[in-house]
Amino acid sequence: MAAAPLAPVPGTYRFTVRSAEHAVEIIRRKLGPTARVLSVRPTPATGILRFLRPASLEVVAQIDAPTGIAPIANAGPAAATTASETLASGDRRSAPPTATLGLAGLLRRSGLSEPALNRLQTDAQWSELAALPLHRALAETSRLLRAQVDARPSRAPLSRAAFIGTAGVGRTTALCKWISSEVFRRARRGHVVAVEFDRPNSLGALPVYAEALGVPLARFPCETRAAVPGGFVYFDLPALSPRRPADNVALAAWLDREAITERVLVLNAAYDRASLRDAHAAGRDLGATHLVFTHLDEVPQWGKLWDYLFDEALEPLFLSTGPSLTGDVEDDIPGALTRRTLADT
Repeated sequence: MAAAPLAPVPGTYRFTVRSAEHAVEIIRRKLGPTARVLSVRPTPATGILRFLRPASLEVVAQIDAPTGIAPIANAGPAAATTASETLASGDRRSAPPTATLGLAGLLRRSGLSEPALNRLQTDAQWSELAALPLHRALAETSRLLRAQVDARPSRAPLSRAAFIGTAGVGRTTALCKWISSEVFRRARRGHVVAVEFDRPNSLGALPVYAEALGVPLARFPCETRAAVPGGFVYFDLPALSPRRPADNVALAAWLDREAITERVLVLNAAYDRASLRDAHAAGRDLGATHLVFTHLDEVPQWGKLWDYLFDEALEPLFLSTGPSLTGDVEDDIPGALTRRTLADT
């Protein structure tokens, strides 16, 4: 007759997992429903491994001893691990102050804004979430956030769009990434138009990159309609001004005159909240319909981006997580934000 599995020994446990979902699974299976999470933080791979695999998450969880029983340090068999889990026991440490913040406090620390938090707290599921053990509450909150974003109405794929944004946001790099996806992943053909009418527009690596992809690059004035059936046309425009609407009059007039209704707003996620709001407002004034965030590799907390995903007027396209013209892209924006929001708490 097989022996019953040993109950987890009270104490603090530290382990490394692949994702937030993996952490929830391991906590439930190895530590049981009474375990509580003390901290979660990303642990990027070092050396050459950083190019081969994504960052892991280090999770610290605790099982409290029953009343009147002191916790036992250096737990042994109950903390057995597998090759993919580095579960360590006996790591006695005090619970950090964040352990007492509760679900709302941890979400605030992750960068979630008050409007986004209020949106969650007015949901019918919030009271149930707040009553769950913290690790389960975080996982369920991530699912709720994603469900709210996924409920937005979908749009038709891009075909004839201008990429707009303030100076220095990586607008042209974002355009190159998108063209790369069109050519390599969706096997589409088309051309790119560079526009420069009332202010300089540096094209950076766009001419060389377009030539390497076999995508014609033309300078306006030129044909702004698709040259092949079902093809695309994308426009690289001068930078817009976030605080001087008068400077954007010529840009807005040109977009309307050429009947370009698809307008991709590129925002630098590393900007502070006020700068992001100004750039977002300027893009909305220009009739932006889609959204790209850049410089995510420079941003430790992604929670502040949720507000922009709740804006149903803008369809999110991708997150740019590095300078490469052919990669460093997150297409699953809600999924990426839920992972990083949880990891930063």
